[in-house]
Parts: sequence; C-alpha cells; structure tokens
Amino acid sequence: MKLWMNGKLVDGAQGVVSVFDHGLLYGDGVFEGIRIYHGRIFRCPAHLDRLFASAEAIRLKIPMTKTQVEQAIYETLRADGAKDTYVRLVVTRGPGNLGLNPYQCKHPTVFIIVDQIELYPKEMYETGMAVIIAKTRRTDASMVPPSVKSLNYLNNILARMEAVDAGVPEAMMLNARGDLAEATGDNIFIVKDATVITPPPEAGILVGVTRGVVIELCAKLSLSLREQAVSVAELYTADECFLTGTAAEVIPVTRVDHRGIGTGKPGAVTLRLVKAFRELIRAEAR
Repeated sequence: MKLWMNGKLVDGAQGVVSVFDHGLLYGDGVFEGIRIYHGRIFRCPAHLDRLFASAEAIRLKIPMTKTQVEQAIYETLRADGAKDTYVRLVVTRGPGNLGLNPYQCKHPTVFIIVDQIELYPKEMYETGMAVIIAKTRRTDASMVPPSVKSLNYLNNILARMEAVDAGVPEAMMLNARGDLAEATGDNIFIVKDATVITPPPEAGILVGVTRGVVIELCAKLSLSLREQAVSVAELYTADECFLTGTAAEVIPVTRVDHRGIGTGKPGAVTLRLVKAFRELIRAEAR
C-alpha cells in the first residue's frame, strides 16, 4: 500500500505522524472521506470545499490549494491502482508541544490513504438494516460547530459502542432538544406520506455530501422534500427511513429500537432513490 504523506508517496509502514502531533494528542484536525468510482473522485469540489471550510473554522491553514489536494489524491490513486475505492484525506494541526496552544504547531500534517471500506453487509442494502437510538446525545451546536468534520469523533464513537452492544450496525443520535440529529456516521431521512424529510443543519448535523446528492435527486424525481426537525415519534411512525453517507451511500432502515418502520421492508421511495443514486454514479463516472 502507498500513502501520500506531506508531499510524497511512501509505503504504508512509513505513514507515521509524530507523537507530538496535535491531531493525535487532541483530535485537532479535519478530514474527508471520499469515494472513487471508476477511477474518478465523486463530487470532488463538494468534499474539498467542506475540508477547507472545516479547516478555516478552526483556523487551520492547509498548506496546499484545492487543486494541489485534488492532484495529490489522483497521484495516490495511480500508485494504488484501484478504480473503485475509498480515500481518507486528513489534515492535522501538526507537531507542537504538550500544551493546548495550536499556534505552537508550525507545520500541519497532510496525508492521504486509499483503501477499501464496507460499513454494512451487502444484503442490508436489499433487506434493510436495524438501528437503535443512542443514549449518547449529539454534541450541541453551541459547543462545537457541527459543520466542522474534525478528527475528534469520541461523541460518535460512544454512540456506536451502544449500537455494537445492542447487536446492530448503527445508532441514531438525538440533539439536546431531543430531536433527531444524525447517525454516528450518516445522515438521516424519513419518508411520510410520500414526502422525504431530513433534519436541517440547525439540528446539529454534519451536512453530508451524499445527503446533498439525495436532495438533488429528490428534485430531479419530483419528490417532495422538507428539511425540518424530526421527533422520535415521527421516526417511529414514518413510512420509510434511510441513511446516507459517503461510505454507506444510501441504505434503507427497516427497524429502530426493535420497532418495524412502515412495512418492515425497504420502501418504494427509498428504493427509487437508491436506484437513482447508483445511476448517477455511473453517469458521472463516464
């Protein structure tokens, strides 16, 4: 395996960061997970815009332009040789001292990993998946901006541990108001009376790239869509539910907290969007 590390390709075993890197010590950094379909970066501008916006929000200067980052991704892909894969692009604050002051870190660390990822078994995309609602709440937007895709994922990890303990692959998280925010790694959609509904940014979500694609597809398919607060009761009584994410793509949810959603099978609107998403991938790859 080849990695891109601070301007050059290195073997996987050489992909190391300093123990004094504030990304390791404090989770001080940002990242993007990016899909590669047929050798092309899927929605590259959206990912890079979000990466740079996240970095700007925490006053982290990325030592590259967006064009240079894109070129580095393709350089790493050529070294790997994979056509359908996953990229993890990471920018850390860089090495400093043991104090919290980020301005002691003079040189950010940038690295790119190309590897395969499969969050959920393939059969779940046909039959649907079961999830729980975690007791761990989403960090409030007044504390940490949810728009920042930072390296500190402990909040999500604690909720994912609840899912593992419950024997399911994913957990949904509520915000401080008790409304749905997002899953530990995915955005949430429900369908009620043929209307697609998803929590808005102010619910405390990371605005996902795949979420944006699905919103585009709803318009293309003339599906009614609303961004609004979603309560637990509205989730339980929804006709359909699905999750979206770069790694997850679009996956149906058929059970929440041991309750069946709708008919207990993937719904017609969800399946229509899954099909449209896959057709979009093929079209953009061409």
